[in-house]
Amino acid sequence: MNYAQFKQKIRPFPVFSTSMLGTLTRDVSTLKVQLSQWKKKGFIKSLRQGLYVLNPEDRRMEPSSFYLANQMFIPSYVSLESALSYHGLIPEFVGVITSVTPRKTCRFENDFGRFEYRHVTPSAYGGFQSVVESEVMTALVAYPEKAVTDFIYLNLSGFDERDRSVFTESYRFQNSEDLSAARLRRYAQRYPSKKLAAVIDLFIKEMLS
Repeated sequence: MNYAQFKQKIRPFPVFSTSMLGTLTRDVSTLKVQLSQWKKKGFIKSLRQGLYVLNPEDRRMEPSSFYLANQMFIPSYVSLESALSYHGLIPEFVGVITSVTPRKTCRFENDFGRFEYRHVTPSAYGGFQSVVESEVMTALVAYPEKAVTDFIYLNLSGFDERDRSVFTESYRFQNSEDLSAARLRRYAQRYPSKKLAAVIDLFIKEMLS
């Protein structure tokens, strides 16, 4: 199979993995060698080991950073600073795409940017929505309340359950008036932390009025 033939077969997919090669050819080992050669020539771009996209000129669609974050480490969903920024809960532009996962903490860097994944206990994994980006691309993004809860828990040392200013002065939370107090408390209960529950209660008192 030459590159032109491969490109036509793979273009309907935003990303492709080595696990898909068996659907394209019976000679998977040869195609893997070709992938390595095409990568060196710039025909394909590596996202992480075993996961690729076509080069910009040959791609039919441009995958979003949130979609890529989901695909690069499964299971995971976009949360923390990226989701807070997405929901308008913090003013900063976030250059690193941040996600949570029940797997180990890790990070990747490629042509699309930096992607970081923070570990959460399996009982706390969840609280995300599917954001449809196109007919073939859907991104998993934390609900606003879950993004807040994930962020506070994974930065818990920076919070004090008696410090009322930390939310607006240190972390610059904003636009939080419409968040659900019940949902915040429910998500906090998924984490085994009394301090988190106390900080969430203070967040509700200070930010949901």
